[in-house]
This record gives sequence, C-alpha cells and structure tokens, in this order.
Amino acid sequence: MKSDIAFGQYVEGNSLVHRLDPRAKIIIALLYIVVIFLAKSASAFILLTAAAFVFIGMTGISPKLILRSLRPLLFVILFTAVINIFWMTGDTLLLQLGPVKIYLEGIINAVLIVLRIMLLIAATSVFMTYTTTPLALTDGLEQLLSPLKKIRVPVHEFSMMMTIALRFIPTLIDETQKIINAQTARGADFTTGSLVKRAKALVPILIPLFISAFRRADELATAMECRCYTGGNGRTRMNVLKSSPKDWIFVGCIVLLGAAVVCCNIWIPLYGLNV
Repeated sequence: MKSDIAFGQYVEGNSLVHRLDPRAKIIIALLYIVVIFLAKSASAFILLTAAAFVFIGMTGISPKLILRSLRPLLFVILFTAVINIFWMTGDTLLLQLGPVKIYLEGIINAVLIVLRIMLLIAATSVFMTYTTTPLALTDGLEQLLSPLKKIRVPVHEFSMMMTIALRFIPTLIDETQKIINAQTARGADFTTGSLVKRAKALVPILIPLFISAFRRADELATAMECRCYTGGNGRTRMNVLKSSPKDWIFVGCIVLLGAAVVCCNIWIPLYGLNV
C-alpha cells in the first residue's frame, strides 16, 4: 500500500531535499502551492511541471511513486476534467453530440486544472511527507507556529495532532483494504447494484473501520501515557533544528520560480486558464 498513498509516507534518503530544515520545507511547500495557484497560462504550467520534475529528481524518489499516489484522488481528478470538458464553452467547437458540445478551450482548461491538482499533490508529498519524518515535521511546524503561544494557542498539541493524522492516513487506508478483502472473501459485493445498495454495502466496512480506528487511538494514548507524555511544556529535543544557507537559497529559488510564473502569465500567455 505504501506506493499508492500520497500522504504520511516517508522515503529514506540522503538527498539535498531530505537534508533541508523541516521548517524551510514547510515554507517551501506553502510557497510552491501559492505559485501553483498563480499560474494562469499554459506556459506557466509547463514551467511548473518542469520544476516539479527537477525537484523530484533531486530527491531520488521515482516519479512512478508520485503518480501512483494519485490513485486515491483519481475519481476527483476525472470528475473535474469531465465537468470542464462538457460544461465550458469557447470559440473552437470540436464535436457536437445533440445538445452536448465539446470545445477546444474546455479540453485545454481540463488538462491544466488536472495538472494543477497533480502539482499540488507533488508539492505536498515531495517536500513534506516523502522527505520529512513525522517527528521532524512536528518539530518544524511547532517552531513555525511558536509565536502563537503568546496568545495561549496550544501549538505543540496542534502540531502533534496534525502529524498523527498524517501518519495514520496510510494505516487506515491499509486497514480499509484489508476489511474490503475480508468482506469480499465472505461474498460481499461492492461493485454492482443500485446506488442505495452500494451505500448499504459500505456498512460492513465502516463499522469495523471505526472500531479499529478507536482501538488504535486508545493504544496510542496508552503508549504516550506510559512514556510520561504530558504535552509540550518543559520538553527537550534530542535533535535541535538548525537552518543553513542552503535552506534559504532553496526558498529564494521558489520565490524566483513564482516571479517567472507571473512573467509567463503576462508575456507568454499561450492559453489563459478559466477558473
């Protein structure tokens, strides 16, 4: 299941991206997401796609691993593409089947939006989960949010909850697959029948899944209590986070990438994205 999940998995490595400060990687991921939403032309998306392949190549992670992680969102991606193809109008009519009209602009728009979704997944997985351990991600997020402690925001607890949620996503997906396989072996059918019948068929999956999730949560709470965990007050760290020039150079590269994307939107508008 590891290769099919976009979040919560860490791939060991010693690449430049792996060695970046987790605080810098969180900032880089957020900036890259902003840059992706700034892209409004096909030329900008071509630049972002090339940059994504460069970042993936720097990590040493196989691009197939990133692509396989899109499977859980395949329905959302296909639904988004279909909506844009069949509902968007334009000047170049390609095909008409009765009242249904397909325009060239709709197809291009669908491709760019699908590409945007894929780039968003790549940004979050490459910089935050595939190359950063859950513990490092927690420490980095906590230190970035540390100014909120002055207004009594439980930053440590918030960071811990987010990291635990990310960590348990692949575990719960794996558990779901095991339950589906067990129910299928008992004769359950989840692929045929009406929508109501399929919804009822999900009940034998959801109930064991909820029971398993609560059991794992209880076991985790017990383990934390046995280790005398009482929150963030007075806690020390074995590995103290230290930033280096390469972290800020990488952040600067993302800022320059954003400037290049804006320039592509203005000066090389191959196609304007309609969203």
